[in-house]
Amino acid sequence: MVRLMSDPEVFSGLMQMPYPSVEAWRKRLEQQVEQQDTLHLLATESGEVIASGGIHGTGRGVRQRHVAGLGICIAKERQGKGIGSEVMKRLLDWSDNWAGYLRVQLTVYADNQRAMALYRRFGFELEGTYRAYALRNGVYVDTHAMARFHPNPPRVPVTAHDLATGMKCE
Repeated sequence: MVRLMSDPEVFSGLMQMPYPSVEAWRKRLEQQVEQQDTLHLLATESGEVIASGGIHGTGRGVRQRHVAGLGICIAKERQGKGIGSEVMKRLLDWSDNWAGYLRVQLTVYADNQRAMALYRRFGFELEGTYRAYALRNGVYVDTHAMARFHPNPPRVPVTAHDLATGMKCE
C-alpha cells in the first residue's frame, strides 16, 4: 500500500497526503478489520498492490446509516486496463447486496476525467462542485461531489396474506 500511495502519479489523484508511512498504513488497515461497515479490496500482481478500493459507512449517525463513502486508486501503469471496473463492480456488489447502503458518495478532482468516466459507468452522477476544495501540488483545486443510489433497493416481500388483507409493503 505504501508503495502504491507513494507514487506521485497516484497520490496526485487522491484526497490523501503523499508519502504515507508503513506504520500509518498498518494502523489504518488494522482499524478497518474491526469495522463491520467497511470493505477494503486490494488487487495484486506478482506480490505487489496495483489497486486499492474501499467503501465505508460515513458514520454520521443513525439518520445517515444508509450512506457510504467510496475511494479507489489504481497504479498509473495499470490504469485503463479494466482493474478499476473490476474493483468498482465488487465494491458495489458488496454495498448493494450485503451492506444495504442506499447511497454511495465520493469526491473526485474536477480534472480527473478518466475517474469520472468510470464512476458514471457505474451509475454515479455529478451533484455539485466544491471550489478550491483541496490543496494539490501547492494549488487549490476544485472537486466534484458524485453519488449513486442503489439501483434496486431491497423491499419486504409481499405475501399471500398481505394480498388477501389488502396490505402493501413498499
